Formats: sequence, structure tokens, C-alpha cells
Amino acid sequence: MKGATPAMVMLERSGVEFAVHAFDHDLVDAEELGYGRAAAHALGVDESRVFKTLLAQSEKSAVVAIVPVGSQLSLKALALVLGVKRCEMVAANDAQRITGYVVGGISPFGQKKKLFTVVDTSAMDLTTMFVSGGRRGLDLEVAPSDLIRVLDAKSGAIATTDS
Repeated sequence: MKGATPAMVMLERSGVEFAVHAFDHDLVDAEELGYGRAAAHALGVDESRVFKTLLAQSEKSAVVAIVPVGSQLSLKALALVLGVKRCEMVAANDAQRITGYVVGGISPFGQKKKLFTVVDTSAMDLTTMFVSGGRRGLDLEVAPSDLIRVLDAKSGAIATTDS
């Protein structure tokens, strides 16, 4: 697959059906909207279907949290799902180093090292969801069940709505 990101290669090797959606990330206001919301606007997709990939740190290790772009990650809820006392966000530079992807393009697929992943339960209500494809301006549309299977992820109520 020419020009494929590690995320696309991982899905291809796993036999997962997915669709690639590219957009010009320079034409959307990621500064104001955030990368995920900017992607939803650029793709003309409801924000509830577009998810951001975040990195948090528990007492044990780094963990991937996948939540809708119109929400925030609840660190308290994530800790509860993981069965640990507390979690905190990983700094952007560390997230890039750990995943091998640039902020705004961190995909849950094809990261340098396999990390435990938790996806918000809202994804389970969807037929397909959008996640970063491994670079800014590239999203992958995939079934939530395939995401959970391929990443050996867990589902949990980890998102809170923006206020």
C-alpha cells in the first residue's frame, strides 16, 4: 500500500475493513477547534463519530484512551476502568516519543509499542467511527468492534462532555 502509515499497515495485516479519509488540515482551524473537531468539520462528519487518541499514565504504565472529539477524557473514570488509584495525561512530547506519531496525528493503530487501550462506550453505539490514521489530515473509518478486537481494547465510560 503506497504511502501507507503504520496504522494502515496494521489494519491491512489484520484483515480489517477500513476507509481512508484525507483532508487538508491546513485549511481547518485546529488551533481553535482542536485536531479532532477540525477533522470532523473538514470531513463533514458528526463530531460524535470522530474520536481522539490520548495518552495517559497510570501508576503502572502508559495507556491509550479513545474518546469522542466533543468530549474530554475523565482521568478519574479511566483510573476506575483500569483499577488503579489515579491517572494523569502524558505530555505531548512524551506522547509523540511513545507512539511514534505527531500530536494531532496519533493513531491508536500501529504505535511503536502496544499499549493497553480503553475506548469510550459511546463508540459501541456506532456502526463506524473515525480515528486518526497516523498523520494530520488523515482519518480512518473503522467498525468499533474491529478496533476493540485488533487492539485488544476494553470499553468503558471514560468521556465527559465539554461544557
